[in-house]
Amino acid sequence: MSNEFIKQVPSLKPNAAQMEHIKRKFGMFIHFGVNTFGNTEWSDGMIDARSYQPTTIDAENWARTAYEAGMNFIVLVTKHHDGFCLWNTEYTDYCVKNSGNKTDVVDALSKACKKYGLKLGLYYSLWDRKIPCYKDNFNGEYLPYMWNQLRELMDGRYGEICELWLDGPWDKSRREWKLDILYDLVKQLQPMCQIGVNHTVGDDTGLAEFPEARWKPENYQENDPLRMFPSDFRLWDGCMSKKDDPKIYTFQNNKYYLPCEITFCSRRGFNWFYSNIYETVPLVDAEVMAERAKIVFGSDNILVINLPVNTEGTLVPSDVENLNKVSDLLGMRRKWNEE
Repeated sequence: MSNEFIKQVPSLKPNAAQMEHIKRKFGMFIHFGVNTFGNTEWSDGMIDARSYQPTTIDAENWARTAYEAGMNFIVLVTKHHDGFCLWNTEYTDYCVKNSGNKTDVVDALSKACKKYGLKLGLYYSLWDRKIPCYKDNFNGEYLPYMWNQLRELMDGRYGEICELWLDGPWDKSRREWKLDILYDLVKQLQPMCQIGVNHTVGDDTGLAEFPEARWKPENYQENDPLRMFPSDFRLWDGCMSKKDDPKIYTFQNNKYYLPCEITFCSRRGFNWFYSNIYETVPLVDAEVMAERAKIVFGSDNILVINLPVNTEGTLVPSDVENLNKVSDLLGMRRKWNEE
């Protein structure tokens, strides 16, 4: 397979892999990990791995819920900014194999997705607040550590991976992340995998800081610059796109077609992980979410709705009920036939 095939090339139209991503249309985002047991959205790697102790990993129910809601893929948080890994990685002890429940969650969900005919996507945080070499030897140790972990996730042991959702880029510049190396590595292992980096669009200044609100999806304009590239699709979590969402973006004087993947929380605000106050936060009204979904789908973009897993290893029943209302309003509900 040639590098010409796997790399992004300038184009005003979607390539075959991008078309498949657009066709997937509707997916579930699952935030789960050590933060779930620390009652927090973000942590710094100081929560004891043994505190992660779900009663079960009900991955089959997660997948069935997504299928019956009319979704076509699931994106699982494999490692958040805290560095805790939901798979049996060889490169850190801060993972499920040293926790209170040793189930390889990526493996369990991969098998469940296969049963229900869903594609599997993976979220991975570039930023890592746990491992010392992130601060002490970023180029010499951390980047190889990150690449090795991505090889584990992408080498085929978990089957086909349709999407890699990269987060935490704001802590370094695009150049420091060496995104071209990362992109080629993933494409060599999973040629059809669509790669997105959070906060994709913005000034390519190399500064490790949040871009201004101008660079959020509701404010995108045709030919805006790409801040994180190469990427196959655009991300800015928690933001809504507009009806006339543009698709053509620029990088180093070339133009590229990039759809946008929109991420909604099931609850109001930025409540991605389950916590002991999660269920007191109001749900996003199903009618509101359905109307937003229609805008996303109508502009050839992709939608993922986040349903966090609780400390028992299951989805929250009220989240599932609300998701099913959204699905009914969109006319996308379907029933799984056990036969």
